[in-house]
Amino acid sequence: MNNILSKMNSHFSKYYKNFMLLANLKSNNFINCILISYFFFLLILPLGVLFLLILQNDWNEVFRKATDPIAVSAYLLTVQMAFYAALINTFFGFLITWVLTRYNFYGRKLLDAAVDLPFALPTSVAGLTLATVYGDQGWVGSLFHSFGFQIVFTKIGVLLAMIFVSFPFVIRTLQPVLQEVEQSLEEAAWSLGASSWETFVKVILPTLWPALFTGFTLSFSRALGEFGSIVMISSNLPFKDLVASVLIYQSLEQYDYVGASVIGAVVLLIALSTLLLINAFQSLKSRA
Repeated sequence: MNNILSKMNSHFSKYYKNFMLLANLKSNNFINCILISYFFFLLILPLGVLFLLILQNDWNEVFRKATDPIAVSAYLLTVQMAFYAALINTFFGFLITWVLTRYNFYGRKLLDAAVDLPFALPTSVAGLTLATVYGDQGWVGSLFHSFGFQIVFTKIGVLLAMIFVSFPFVIRTLQPVLQEVEQSLEEAAWSLGASSWETFVKVILPTLWPALFTGFTLSFSRALGEFGSIVMISSNLPFKDLVASVLIYQSLEQYDYVGASVIGAVVLLIALSTLLLINAFQSLKSRA
């Protein structure tokens, strides 16, 4: 009797394990299906429709829209200003992150919370605020205007708007990494006779490179697609300060859906190519 019960228990245990494995497999497949569907409908499908709309048109017309002198000027200005904005944000973002992480002072938590304001602030409000402060009649802009220097309705205004909206990315990417750098590593370097600068370059900076590159990439990507603040702080004139996002909006206003789609696709390809190059450089840097 006991042998029969033990055999029944062993068979039941085996069937139960097989059932649970099958259930877990089906559950994982179901979750994977949901995640893939979410990714597809959120990202792949809209981008696919964009390129499908382009493919339905004559290639000569598509090429003419993509290489229009106004569009080419907008591409170059957009990439140039986004690159400058990412560089500036990477440099000053690192300094601000260092201060927020390494020093305790009155108002530090308030300053840390204020870093996220560009995330929450509507970009149109950001553009209005920047235009008010840095305009010719603004608090800061009037000072520069007295010296014959104009900020708003110029390329400098475009750069300022891009810096503002992409400012938090470097700080929020770098901050947790810098917090995890062990003080014992710095103390060990000091005990071996390394100066503060040598400790920073040889001990701290190598651990921060991946986060710096990631922050730069995110900042560049955010600046590349900015529209709301730029449309309010620039004159939006071709060959002066017209960026690609505003040109797309102007094309849509003129019911030129093909032109808007082509310009959007070109900007998308530029962004993707730039991000791939940055990621490849980061991979080579980490291997070295």
